[in-house]
Amino acid sequence: MEGISGAQMLIALGIGLIVLILLILKSRLHVFVALIVSACIIGLAGGMKPNDVVTAITSGFGGTLGNIGIIIGIGVMMGRLFEISGAAERMARTFLKLFGKNREEQALALTGFIVSIPIFCDSGFVILSPLAKALSRQTKKSIVGLSIALAAGLVITHSFVPPTPGPLGVAGTFGVDVGRFLLMALAVAVLPTIACMLYGKKLGNKIHQLPGESGTWIRPPKEQSQAAVLSDDAGKKLPSAFLSFAPLITPIILILLNTVLSALKQTGTAAAVLIFLGKPVIAVTIGLILAAYTLPVHKTRKDLITEMEESIKSAGIIILVTGAGGSLGQIIKSAGVGNYIASGIAATSLPIILLPFIIATLVRFVQGSGTVAMLTAAGITAPIVAAAGGNMILAGLAACSGSLFFSYFNDSFYWVVNRLSGITDTKEQIRVWSVTTTIAWAVSFIELLILDIFM
Repeated sequence: MEGISGAQMLIALGIGLIVLILLILKSRLHVFVALIVSACIIGLAGGMKPNDVVTAITSGFGGTLGNIGIIIGIGVMMGRLFEISGAAERMARTFLKLFGKNREEQALALTGFIVSIPIFCDSGFVILSPLAKALSRQTKKSIVGLSIALAAGLVITHSFVPPTPGPLGVAGTFGVDVGRFLLMALAVAVLPTIACMLYGKKLGNKIHQLPGESGTWIRPPKEQSQAAVLSDDAGKKLPSAFLSFAPLITPIILILLNTVLSALKQTGTAAAVLIFLGKPVIAVTIGLILAAYTLPVHKTRKDLITEMEESIKSAGIIILVTGAGGSLGQIIKSAGVGNYIASGIAATSLPIILLPFIIATLVRFVQGSGTVAMLTAAGITAPIVAAAGGNMILAGLAACSGSLFFSYFNDSFYWVVNRLSGITDTKEQIRVWSVTTTIAWAVSFIELLILDIFM
């Protein structure tokens, strides 16, 4: 890129990002197309030759997806099997039994934390909200506190932990080991979940709402109840706890074994087999096979395949956006913008992880989708962080953290949580969910700033 000034590259990047935001907000074009158009503008305005722009876009798309695209497809199929078989509900009931009476919020938060790893948070909340309502009805605890605990657990792991498609795409874009990313993500996700759960319990005391009859909601004076925790005889044939957890826990254990054995440079036949089985593509495939043969046992082969094919439709757009984010990142790298910005940031004392965090926060605020926000931020900043020598795992997690910022009207999950909890007043909706996600956003980023000091 000889003869191209840093000012020209920055102007090209600025124009491209402005066009990207305008296309997402104002045009009829999908975010996938908007990302490709923005990549073209940045490349051409930044001085790249047209053929080089096309090459960078295609190589960035394919290079980012690679195995990630396969895992996303397998992951959504497995998530669908958890839904139709009742395995997700069985997990919730298992945690309720383990935690016991008066710890319903902790049980629901942990349920959401685990369930959202294979299942989209919207689906998970729809599936499990009847359980939260039943608990509210029996214990006289406000549905607000119970729903916040469940929804927070769901959205936080949905935003941080692979093999959820968004974080998986971020890990691929930043080029980091999925097992290491998963370990760090799980660790980072714990405190925000606890903080949101505690906020939910406090808000539940202020907004004391209970489910009434036939879909109605009532707000009686808060009273004590000796009602027992929801019993396990819901009239449904649910899979056992062992079968419900096995397809989820097995791939996680295999991926972690792969990471540990590879880090320790273990050799030998047993280690080689475990390392192979722990490759994310293989591990998640094993989880899907387990789920298909042990969970929906009452489904016919034809119905099962139809359900999995339906689930793939939801994966398509995630795969396209992930690939397009990789294209944008490759353009920024090839045009030299990344190196130029990185050298400028390196000359300051600002932590490099601020960049993906801020961009994800802004994208989240203007267009609502946390997945799009984290993938867009990853595509833009991965080459910059790499050029600056920053910690790629922390930068990826910073993009995930930024995507949690202030969920409101343009986020579908905002409506899912509030409507299924019977919250219709706008001010209360913001207190119930917008404030909750902002707490998760702030707590998680403080964690990352502290980790950035020591890593």
